[in-house]
Amino acid sequence: MEFGSEVVKCTQRGSEDVWELFWKLLKPYKGAVIFVLVLTFLQTLANLYLPTLMANIVDIGIVKTNVPYIVHVGLWMLLVSALGVAFSIVASYYSAKVSSGFGMVLRNDVFTHVESFSRQGFDTIGTASLITRTTDDITRLQQVLTMILRMMIMAPMMSIGGILMAVMKNGRLSLILLAVIPILGVSIWLITRSGLPLFRLLQKRMDGLNLVVREGLTGIRVIRAFNREAREEERFDEANENLADTAVRVNRIMSLLMPVMMVLMNFSTIAIVWFGSRLINVQQLQVGDLMAFIQYAMQIMFSLIMVSMMFVMIPRGAVSAVRINEVLHTDIDIADPVNPLPLSPDSTGEVEFRNVSFQYPGAEAAALKDVTFRAESGKVTAVIGGTGCGKSTLVRLLPRLFDASSGHILLGGEDIRQLTQVELRSKIGFVPQQALLFTGTVADNIRYGRETASMAEIQHAAHVAQADEFIQEMPEGYDAVITQGGSNLSGGQKQRLSIARALVRRPDIYIFDDSFSALDAKTDALLRTALFRETGDATVIIVSQRVSTILNADKIVVLDEGRVAGIGKHSDLMESCGVYRELVASQLAREGTA
Repeated sequence: MEFGSEVVKCTQRGSEDVWELFWKLLKPYKGAVIFVLVLTFLQTLANLYLPTLMANIVDIGIVKTNVPYIVHVGLWMLLVSALGVAFSIVASYYSAKVSSGFGMVLRNDVFTHVESFSRQGFDTIGTASLITRTTDDITRLQQVLTMILRMMIMAPMMSIGGILMAVMKNGRLSLILLAVIPILGVSIWLITRSGLPLFRLLQKRMDGLNLVVREGLTGIRVIRAFNREAREEERFDEANENLADTAVRVNRIMSLLMPVMMVLMNFSTIAIVWFGSRLINVQQLQVGDLMAFIQYAMQIMFSLIMVSMMFVMIPRGAVSAVRINEVLHTDIDIADPVNPLPLSPDSTGEVEFRNVSFQYPGAEAAALKDVTFRAESGKVTAVIGGTGCGKSTLVRLLPRLFDASSGHILLGGEDIRQLTQVELRSKIGFVPQQALLFTGTVADNIRYGRETASMAEIQHAAHVAQADEFIQEMPEGYDAVITQGGSNLSGGQKQRLSIARALVRRPDIYIFDDSFSALDAKTDALLRTALFRETGDATVIIVSQRVSTILNADKIVVLDEGRVAGIGKHSDLMESCGVYRELVASQLAREGTA
């Protein structure tokens, strides 16, 4: 009962959200929407007029053998039918155009909003669910919109108009409709009410299946390495069966609508023919009027079928609208200031951390605690420490991938929270810990750092990043295609292309978050030598777990459990910092280079 009441509340709220979304996003298509409604109105009038013309042909033309009248009214029926078809085709075209434009705008709004999410936003909703909401849920809303444009006007008009025309033909026969319509309405309400709680569950099942598929595809190498294909197949089968079972339950309930409608429609037709024939026998009704009455009854029934279809689709659309609005109404916790401060043209890339602390949402302890240090322009600042000490978290605070819980981070003397994110990130070339490449060519991936980069600049960045050699060995060189995620490259090759992408940007600040971990010692040494010559007056921040990578840094910041354990050069830290000495002893001694 709790689940059912929750879904009912959700659907009531969702119906409001459906209209809110529609009114907001349909403003650019207001003229097309009005045009569709007018055409639908004209199509409905044409459909309502045809039975009357047919009745006239039977009662006047056939009964009185008036052939010219039959031809005249028959041609008129053909014209009305042709106009109705034309109105229907044009209305369908424009309703499809409006719904497609609506879906395009909504997808763009959702995608743009999601791009502003921090990690917390992705964790709250889930990546797999975001994909489902951007695709399946928006497609469902498009279907609802098309149905509203085509049926919301037609169904009431057809029903009301059919009842009026039927009453005009014979009031006594209309009592049959008066008895059938309430039964039909109650049947529709009972069936849709039973299926309603399953709609939201169906979308959750879709999220679950999407999650399993996404994890299976992105983690296929790990799955194969641990020989867990059978386990993943079991997970997929379970998620797939859950989705299928829920869909079957929904469709089993909603499939009752059509049989119930047809049974009532057929019994209504039998009753109309039965009582109508008795009225004809006593000359209170003409044959043509009976035929017209049957057609009006069918139109009324079909209009109620349209209403029942809307009862099926709109609740599902309401659930989708709730899910989409959850995305659109998710607060952006990292936002630009209302009155941003512009950076001075003479501003350097000097970075300063002042008493910075950070705690992940829901975590029991802070990942960083009272961190203070300065990274100067033209110098290399290294951050080192054991696993889980907060190194990557520290450098991700600088481009505002997270915001510090307390303290201040200064760029050129200005607090980074007083700058726009675009201006701040334009100063930074960030190479993440996990190298990520995009589908496209090698040149496209390097040019991702700066769209206007020339081919010569791309080749130079690749040469500095020690990537030029393996690129030249590819059959198509810089035009070689990189598959999704760079799956056709090794880890070291992906890291070097990521570094080249940052170099071609020519920023004021370079951040290398453990970006040399997949490189062999020789390539690492060559890359660092070329890199330090290339970066010039820029601020360079290197995160590494390998002491050999940061031995020659101008400043080394040692982190231990989120706190600064020591700051200085290698020789100074060997004397003053016990944590650093332990790192050196555990690595350089093992390599025989201590």
